[in-house]
Amino acid sequence: MPAQPAAHDEHGRRAERLTINKEFESFDAFIHEYVTNISKTGVFIKSKSPLPIGTKVNLRFTLIMEDIETIEGTGEVVRVESDPAGMGIFFHELAAESQDLIARLLEGRAAAE
Repeated sequence: MPAQPAAHDEHGRRAERLTINKEFESFDAFIHEYVTNISKTGVFIKSKSPLPIGTKVNLRFTLIMEDIETIEGTGEVVRVESDPAGMGIFFHELAAESQDLIARLLEGRAAAE
């Protein structure tokens, strides 16, 4: 993952970020796991051990399609759920290629419905 600029908290201190890195063996596996829970502004990640609200995260989802595609950026945990267990993450910054990939996923979901 390319180096991300240091994030700072409200007091100007450098805020630590945790990395969430998930790999999927196929586009269909990603859709099955996440597409119902992804939007232009965020994603819901299923997790038995969700991070606390306010946690800053580096995101990297690798999908194996015809080529390897990656959704990559930064975000923040904005909600935690127990059923299903997981966390809602708001995207702060996404690479342009990641934004395009999410738009294609959302278009594919709309066409399937």
